[in-house]
Amino acid sequence: MPIEILMPALSPTMEEGTLSKWMIKEGETVSSGDVLAEIETDKATMEVEAVEEGILAKILVPEGSEGVKVNAPIAILLEEDEDASALDGYVPGGATNTAPSTQAEAEPVAAAANPQPKEPTTPAAKSSGSERIKASPLAKRKAANAGLDLAQISGSGTNGRIVKADIEAALSAGASKAASTTPQSAAPVTPSVETRDVGMPLGGGADYLTRMGVEPGSYDLLPMNNIQRVVAKRLLDSHINVPDFPLVIDCELDALLAMRKELNAQVPEGIKISVNDMLIRASALALKHVPEANASYTPDGIAIHKNADVAVAVAIEGGLITPIVRQAQNKGLSTISSEMDDLIIRAKERKLKPQEYQGGTFSISNLGMMGIREFGSIINEPHGMILSVGAGAPRPVVKEGALAVATVMTVTLTCDHRVVDGALGAKWLQHFKRYVEHPVTMML
Repeated sequence: MPIEILMPALSPTMEEGTLSKWMIKEGETVSSGDVLAEIETDKATMEVEAVEEGILAKILVPEGSEGVKVNAPIAILLEEDEDASALDGYVPGGATNTAPSTQAEAEPVAAAANPQPKEPTTPAAKSSGSERIKASPLAKRKAANAGLDLAQISGSGTNGRIVKADIEAALSAGASKAASTTPQSAAPVTPSVETRDVGMPLGGGADYLTRMGVEPGSYDLLPMNNIQRVVAKRLLDSHINVPDFPLVIDCELDALLAMRKELNAQVPEGIKISVNDMLIRASALALKHVPEANASYTPDGIAIHKNADVAVAVAIEGGLITPIVRQAQNKGLSTISSEMDDLIIRAKERKLKPQEYQGGTFSISNLGMMGIREFGSIINEPHGMILSVGAGAPRPVVKEGALAVATVMTVTLTCDHRVVDGALGAKWLQHFKRYVEHPVTMML
């Protein structure tokens, strides 16, 4: 029977995506592992590989389609022993509307629900000695997920091949037996809710602005892309749910800038250490000194992370992404610099893998290069802290009772009070400030 190819969930936050491009045309043969399509997720453009074998009979969602829901059918695959007639009366969702098809599917279910003594299975369908069981890839996967033994299932396909319907029949038989011995419970009632945009009062953007007195037609309403929707939802949830507070401190940069200049004169060609690279290492080392601050809140307790996985906010077209330097406490400046250059390039091309931007234990957001002197960031859950870095600039300071000029940078540490209190956050900042103002200690 036809096999539906569904829109995959390529990240935990993905609810819908854009089908950017089909790599296989209708009528072409598909093997397991072939790249079927390119899908634009909430963070990146990723290739989707086939897990089934067969012929791509029909494309349901044309390339370029936006807002395709996760698990929605996007194409139909026919097995090797099927032809186009298998699509007669087919309805997306796996149902058919023809009587013969319905009867064909009902018979295995009835047979499984009322088992009769079986004749010995033919060698074509079952393995005898070294002979393998004939089953479609989908049937094998469904059987494995359900814990069914293929050797105990009769195949209704060509030459006794086990197909999806046979697995569903076996599962239905098990469900029927369970239902006969278990009292039925009332189905849960799902309240109906109005659909609304992320963070937008009921009624949608245009209606909301009209109620607020904005004249219709006096603005252009731009739809949010996937990245903007996910970022908006995550930050709104964090702003509502996390009891955060800021800690602000000034750091003198002159020694760090001098060391950066000296290092860049000696590093291999192609590597250029940035101030941000040095701040990543300083943050990771401070987390190593204060492991209690490298933490996340969970309903079951506080998770203390073993590694400093530092996520760095990177602006890309249409949104924001946070690629991660894993185990930054164990990496030198040249390694951090090379990794960040690669991550930033692929982030802007939307070629990052999910594991390269999901997770992490701590965040850095740097707007210093844009001239922002001081700001605070919203915590990127499940991180316990995020460091907001302002611009370094000459400022008057007092040294040994005399007025002097130094390059000063203001940083703001936003803490989740459930895991990092004021004293703990201040302790972390003291270690961070020491590494920044005495950068030679980063080399020890």
